[in-house]
Amino acid sequence: MRVLDRYRLTILQFTPFTLPFTWPQKLKFGPFNSFTQKRFKKPVISARTRLEDRVRDPKLDKLVTSIKKLRTIFNLLELMLQRKRGPFVSVQLMSRWRNIVGLNIAFGGFIKKYPHVFELFTHPIRRNLCCRIRQKVRVLIREEENAVKECELEAVCRVKKLLMMSVSGTVRLHALRLVRTELGLPRDFRDSILAKYSADFRLIGLEVVGLVCRDENSGVAQVETWREKEYREKWLSEFETKYAFPINFPTGFKIEAGVRDKLKNWQRLPYLKPYERKEVVRVRTCGGMERFKKRAVGILHELLSLTVEKMVEVDRLAHFRRDFAMEVNVRELLLEHPGIFYISTKGNLQMVFLREAYCKGYLIEPNPIYVVRRKMLDLVLQGCRSTGEFVAEKEVKEANDSLVCRADGEGERDGDWVIPIVESL
Repeated sequence: MRVLDRYRLTILQFTPFTLPFTWPQKLKFGPFNSFTQKRFKKPVISARTRLEDRVRDPKLDKLVTSIKKLRTIFNLLELMLQRKRGPFVSVQLMSRWRNIVGLNIAFGGFIKKYPHVFELFTHPIRRNLCCRIRQKVRVLIREEENAVKECELEAVCRVKKLLMMSVSGTVRLHALRLVRTELGLPRDFRDSILAKYSADFRLIGLEVVGLVCRDENSGVAQVETWREKEYREKWLSEFETKYAFPINFPTGFKIEAGVRDKLKNWQRLPYLKPYERKEVVRVRTCGGMERFKKRAVGILHELLSLTVEKMVEVDRLAHFRRDFAMEVNVRELLLEHPGIFYISTKGNLQMVFLREAYCKGYLIEPNPIYVVRRKMLDLVLQGCRSTGEFVAEKEVKEANDSLVCRADGEGERDGDWVIPIVESL
């Protein structure tokens, strides 16, 4: 009995901190618990996982980073050109535009990074630091405007093709405004193109544009040219090329087992082409979902082919889903076909490129608008290099300002001090 009482006291005095093991205790594998199974969750494959696991293209990523810098500079140039007081703006006033432009650094430091675009000088009267646009940039801006005017008929054809791809033959003007730069349209395209070519376009209300009549001769997709070339030069059968797309996988892309056969069958799969209106794709039929997705791929491929630089932001493509009857996740669909499209996320921009149109970061078939924009981009990428010419120009200007006009050797004339100030502006 004494032994039992002692044992009872030890149990009552036992606290959870003196446990020799942690709870819950892990059970070791053995003959009595071999029937227990550990369930593994199937990895989720979504647009986010595909975006993180994709093979990067460093050339296109570098191009997107440069494009973001160019866009920031263009937003700043627009604000400067809106000023009507003069061809210059004080740096103190420009510092208030940081939130509008979206800068995270000091405005003065940003301007000094691009001496080929901006010119800093001291105001001759107010003696404050001012900034103005270089003459080179002004010339390139005029060149781009002239190139857009010269390619006006091509822009009309692009808009007509967009309307022909639409199910109802209409597109919202808001969607066109978002891709105005990509399509090579002028700023006032509603008056200069839609109203001018009233025989082709009609305005439905205030925010919808429709097509007057369909031109079946122009309803040919850009990919048909590649298919015809493959059929003639490589002697491939019509069965192999009729519904195929050009595939260019990035460097380092690993093709898993069974992917080649799936890709071969997908290339042969028939689908409703972007400009065809002969049938309706039934999703619930055998292979209907695959054909429906392939039709969306064809529409996105054609939309990118119609752009000037063969690229556009992913978020802006979503504004065409309703008009083109693409009831799919656009981002996920683009990531499912890395051989046709490439999405770059550099600079907080999700930009989609048409792979077949680019080689080492340059457009294979350039056009006049792309050439001018590339000149602007190269001017921005020069940074602080090749700035010796600006020093020489400054010395020549100072020498001219130091000259004093004299008449008949009688000395200075009244009002000569105004001439250097006017020339400096």
